[in-house]
Amino acid sequence: MNFLVTLINGLSLGGVYALIALGYTMVYGIAKMLNFAHGDIIMVGGYTVLVALGTSGKPIFTVIACVAAIVVCCILGVTIEKVAYKPLRGASPLAVLITAIGVSYFLEGLAQIFFGTNAKFVKIAEMGILHIGGLSIGWDTVITLLVSAAIMAALTLFVKMTKTGRAMVAVSEDKAAASLMGVNVNAIITVTFAIGSILAAVASIFYLMRYPTLNNTMGAMPGIKAFTAAVIGGIGSIPGAMIGGIVLGIIECVFNSTPLAPYTVAIEFAILIVLLLVRPNGILGKKRREKV
Repeated sequence: MNFLVTLINGLSLGGVYALIALGYTMVYGIAKMLNFAHGDIIMVGGYTVLVALGTSGKPIFTVIACVAAIVVCCILGVTIEKVAYKPLRGASPLAVLITAIGVSYFLEGLAQIFFGTNAKFVKIAEMGILHIGGLSIGWDTVITLLVSAAIMAALTLFVKMTKTGRAMVAVSEDKAAASLMGVNVNAIITVTFAIGSILAAVASIFYLMRYPTLNNTMGAMPGIKAFTAAVIGGIGSIPGAMIGGIVLGIIECVFNSTPLAPYTVAIEFAILIVLLLVRPNGILGKKRREKV
């Protein structure tokens, strides 16, 4: 029974990691860059929730805070892409990577100026406990699991069934060919950043439900773990990011329920190293041929 609760918690946490990992993997798959500022968009979403909630934990204010976080993170993600990344579209991957790290530290520094470095408690509305037979599961866990699954299913349908989604697939395969076929590559990349930032905002809300404290480096560890999940699943693969997130969430919750809990992070990254040695492209990753 306890293992079942741990498994459900793992699936819920994995859903959060999967939402963040989807942002990483979509940007990499389409723009061919690693947006290491993605974790800090989660932090911005957290502070937006904090400001919108104020001292109230009423459900209506929580909903307003969630909408505000989604809007702010979406605008921020698009702005970062336009200001920091678009001018480097033809630059070397190293220049783009350094820029992404710079944007990350810039956002953390900006948050430190406005909110300081002390941890702040975020008062999200309490949702109670769901009792099923002998199981007692927090409603926040259930909602996180269901909403994450719904978002991932909707994103999969969006990519497969819509014109914009098919354009994303085309750009991810070959930007030049997609451009020749009439696809606006710059617009598709902007839409990708917007979607990734919205997913980060939703993930920040669910993450704060589990760990309701916030500081200017709050997004660093979830961001790194989600990046790990994306690599495990196969960076650039949307289903891979989902699988990687779920796998990582289950591993974390299972080991946190054992005497090995203090070493959980080390175990997670050890598993990543072993997996990359056995399968360098991840679970669903495809080997790409580099043009010389």
